[in-house]
Amino acid sequence: MSRFFINLLLVLSTFLALGQSKPIDLHPKDSVEYKQSYGLRAGIDISRIITSSLDDNYKGLEFVADYRLTQNLYLAAELGSEEKTRQEDLYNFTTNGSYIKIGIDKNNYFNWYGERNMIYMGGRIAYSSFDNTLNNYQYFDTNRYWNPDDFATGSTEAEEFSGLSATWIEGVFGTKVELLSNIYVGASIRLGLILSQKEDERFPNLWVPGFNKVTWDSNFGVGYNFSISYFIPFYKKKNKAKKKTENSTEPQGPPPRPNEGL
Repeated sequence: MSRFFINLLLVLSTFLALGQSKPIDLHPKDSVEYKQSYGLRAGIDISRIITSSLDDNYKGLEFVADYRLTQNLYLAAELGSEEKTRQEDLYNFTTNGSYIKIGIDKNNYFNWYGERNMIYMGGRIAYSSFDNTLNNYQYFDTNRYWNPDDFATGSTEAEEFSGLSATWIEGVFGTKVELLSNIYVGASIRLGLILSQKEDERFPNLWVPGFNKVTWDSNFGVGYNFSISYFIPFYKKKNKAKKKTENSTEPQGPPPRPNEGL
């Protein structure tokens, strides 16, 4: 009987020695793999639709989209068309064309797990192709003895200048907030700088679709949009976040929200 207890003690001592050969971690680091949705968010700029219904001299439509590349980086684009008629002091003209903008948005907002809200800054490279139509014009004349109330009228036939274009860059600052499940409202302001343009020698580009007004002494322009879009999830990607354990001084990852959806 004593030999049995001696053998048992030897076996237990061996396992104890093997167990103590590895250091004991007093601060275990547990990790949980959270899956976040990646996909396409597509929508429309409702500000152009509202302006089109209120202003008889404007027609516009713009589609917006972004695709999530990484945790905070998005590929973004806008595609649209605009028609604008403007009355200046001596002439009236109409610009009609389409445009495309492609770039990157960087989200600077810290979301809870599962959220995709954005406060972002980004940039675009943009291109527009359009036509100008000079609807009517008047001659500027300092000697108006026979017509003191108005300038002399020029040709009443519309003259079209086609094959025009412009290329510019934009700095973008905006936000997108989830209003309902997978439905987002967004707003952004844009500062553009024209890099190059093709214009007719007889009539300069005074308004560019997607860029807005072009002044004689500056190539800068300001724009905005107000969009509503829908998120289409394609897949989920694992994102490891460390759990805070007892007596741990390491930062805690964003906790999941209850009843988390896509």
